[in-house]
Amino acid sequence: MSDFHIAELNVGRLKHDINDPRVADFVNNLNRVNAAAERSEGFIWRLQDEAGSSLSMSVSDDPLIIPNLSVWEDVASLEHFVFQTVHKRFYTRRAEWFDVMDKMHFVMWPVAVGHQPSLAEAWQRLEYLNKHGPSDHAFGWNYVKSANLWRSAQCSGSAA
Repeated sequence: MSDFHIAELNVGRLKHDINDPRVADFVNNLNRVNAAAERSEGFIWRLQDEAGSSLSMSVSDDPLIIPNLSVWEDVASLEHFVFQTVHKRFYTRRAEWFDVMDKMHFVMWPVAVGHQPSLAEAWQRLEYLNKHGPSDHAFGWNYVKSANLWRSAQCSGSAA
C-alpha cells in the first residue's frame, strides 16, 4: 500500500453564466456525475460545499471559472472514472459548455494519505505546472506512462 494518493484539480471556464439555459445540461447532471465518482473504486474525497457542489467556490477573479478538486487512491482509479463511466459522456461534450483555455487547466499531484488539499494549494500546483512543465510535483495525463485510456481518448479526438 502506498503512502500517497493522487489529487486532481480541473478548472473550466463556462461559456455562459451558470444559470444560463445553454449550460443547463451540464449543471443538471453534476449531481449524477459526482455520485458516480463517489461510488467509483479508488475515490477518496472531493471538494464540496454544504449543497454538495464546488460551483460556488472560486479559484480566480473570473466568476465563470469553476473548479473540481478530488483525491483518488491512484491515477488508474481516476483515469477509469474519467474515461469509463458516465463522466465520459459529459467530458466528450465539454466544448458545448466550456471555453478552450490557453493554459493547462488540469493537474495531478501526489498527496499524503488522509490529506485533503485546499483549493489554494491545488491552484498553486496548476500554476506550477503551467510555469515549469510536468514533473513529479505537478503533472497531467501525458506525464503518466500508464495512462492508456487517456491516450486512446486523445487518439479518438475526445481528450484534452
